[in-house]
Amino acid sequence: MHISGFKNGRPVLDHALLRSFVTVVDSGGFTRAAQRLHLTQSTVSQQLRRLEESLGCQLLDRRQRHIAPTVEGERLLGYARRILALHEEATEALSQQPGAGVLRLGLAEDFASERVMPLLAAFALEYPGVRLEVSSGLSSQLQRLYQDGEFDLLLIKQRGASDDCLASWPEPLAWVDSRHQPALGRTPLPLVAFPAGGLYRNEMLHHLEVGGWQWRIGYSSASLASVCAAVAAGLGISLLPLRVVNQGHRLLGPESGLPDIQGVRLALYARSGLDAAGQRLLQRLQALCECDPG
Repeated sequence: MHISGFKNGRPVLDHALLRSFVTVVDSGGFTRAAQRLHLTQSTVSQQLRRLEESLGCQLLDRRQRHIAPTVEGERLLGYARRILALHEEATEALSQQPGAGVLRLGLAEDFASERVMPLLAAFALEYPGVRLEVSSGLSSQLQRLYQDGEFDLLLIKQRGASDDCLASWPEPLAWVDSRHQPALGRTPLPLVAFPAGGLYRNEMLHHLEVGGWQWRIGYSSASLASVCAAVAAGLGISLLPLRVVNQGHRLLGPESGLPDIQGVRLALYARSGLDAAGQRLLQRLQALCECDPG
């Protein structure tokens, strides 16, 4: 088998790419493999092409309905299974050592609040040997990082349902104004928003444009606490999760003329092969969302 793509004189065999290769062969196609790996189909396809490019040969026969390995793919398959088995064995062995485990969680910024912090603190006390790394930010950015393998668990907001997430729940949204310094009625309508690319911002601007509203961004911040404070102070209205509305806010109902917005969901993702600690955290996050999704 001709091999190209060397590093320091040796072929590059990324175990994540090998795992996708083995899963595609075992599943007979990219769709089922993506479901098993909790990745998008396009991500799995890209990983297979990267592996083929690094080895300098075609590994899969894509002409048939059920994808099968080529001659070169069959030769690689046995090695790939052994490499992955050794990787799992080494990971399991090291996870038993104090402080050796690392669990990476991506969390939507507006969900990284008092609701989830007690859960994470309790988990850290229960598993002192696991280093929990939590990153919060915009859902779109976090999902790209998850697809690149940067997270083990992911809890984000997204538009509509998704086939590759483990579970999802509706996330009720509401138009919110200041209770003491209302912004509704000003022209153009001042808005308090998350930065460009944020799901709530995209939904808010799209529906206002469709409705023919004149608007301007009065305040923008990536911090949920800052956005909530700006609305309460009267800098503008905003579209926010119903669960974050506080005493300084006033809900704007249908009488305001603002459009009804639905379809935003909370989605939970997890990579395959989580250890016992990872499975435990996954179960607790799922239970939290099922208990109080809104």
